[in-house]
Amino acid sequence: MSQKLIGELQELLEEQKKQGLYKNERVIISPQEAEITISSGQKMLNFCANNYLGLSNHPAVIEAAQETMNRWGYGLSSVRFICGTLQIHKELEQKVSEFLHVDDTLLYAACFDANGGVFEPLFGEESAIISDELNHASVIDGVRLCKARRFRYRHSDMDELEECLKQSQSAKHRIIATDGVFSMDGDLARLPEICELAGQYDALVLVDDSHATGYIGKTGRGTFEHFGLEGKIDLITTTFGKSLGGAMGGCTAGRKEIIEMLRQKSRPYLFSNSLAPAIVGGTLKALELLEQSTELQEKVMDNAGYFRGKMLEAGFTIVPGDTAIVPVMLYDEPKAMEMADLMLQEGIYVIGFVYPVVPRGKARIRVQLSAAHEKEHIDKAIAAFIKVGKTLKVI
Repeated sequence: MSQKLIGELQELLEEQKKQGLYKNERVIISPQEAEITISSGQKMLNFCANNYLGLSNHPAVIEAAQETMNRWGYGLSSVRFICGTLQIHKELEQKVSEFLHVDDTLLYAACFDANGGVFEPLFGEESAIISDELNHASVIDGVRLCKARRFRYRHSDMDELEECLKQSQSAKHRIIATDGVFSMDGDLARLPEICELAGQYDALVLVDDSHATGYIGKTGRGTFEHFGLEGKIDLITTTFGKSLGGAMGGCTAGRKEIIEMLRQKSRPYLFSNSLAPAIVGGTLKALELLEQSTELQEKVMDNAGYFRGKMLEAGFTIVPGDTAIVPVMLYDEPKAMEMADLMLQEGIYVIGFVYPVVPRGKARIRVQLSAAHEKEHIDKAIAAFIKVGKTLKVI
């Protein structure tokens, strides 16, 4: 066995550790809730989960998942077009379509797969894809799998987006791809302006709403609802693994002709096992809960506003935003990792985000609020941030 690659990898890993970029896995031995238990037995308050609505361990969601598995089995052992389509898959696709106010929906194992499979079947060498530079890695990978011409504009820079549209006018088809809520900064895409430019230059619009679906917008339908853009977005990709129960699964939703072509040609859909029945059942229940009340959406946004205001008062540098993602900026990679470790000692579970997850020099602690958090949880986290922040001379 050749040791050349192994030796190189060992050196690279050691270099990552020296630069403060090495990411350790922490082991949790409890369900995903506001309070969790780590492998040492220590109880922690969790402030870094995508569990925006607190549904990851909701009794009704768990019960629905269990009942669905009891009736439909553990797995399908097949892809959808062979013998892997159950009645409940069609029910979930219809339910998501109704929730997002679109024609049709296609289920995937994850939104990463949805983004990986959306571009290649639709856009060839004569087409162009125009993408925000801070789009999620899955969007970037999906674009790379496609032979269309690629354009990238500076984050939320509408002048540069328009310039890309002008440069690509010879393309047969064009699509603008953007996150709805950008996962690292927690800011919203400038969708009204994007849609206006798309109409002006005859381009389609795709929005990855993974960090929006469930709690952004008056009834949690996402950024299109927040901006009043119903019918203006051609494709929405999103996940069931965050607000909608936090398990797995994702989808692409939009115009019926586009979804039908993806059913025929999208490789992650054609060659991956069907979504497990338990996840389908749990997601259906999560959507049902959302339609019954907006209480959870309102609570997570109240929690985020409270935390953001108190942290600014304390002197921390916070990226401006109106979502449940609140980045505490440190800019220094080793300091971000050290702060996360010290916060752990204070009983607050947060993670340092460093390169390559964020650009070099943009290190941070990304705090994510949840409807599962109570005010006393948030106050304890703020107190810990202030204590550790003073220790590290951040404030």
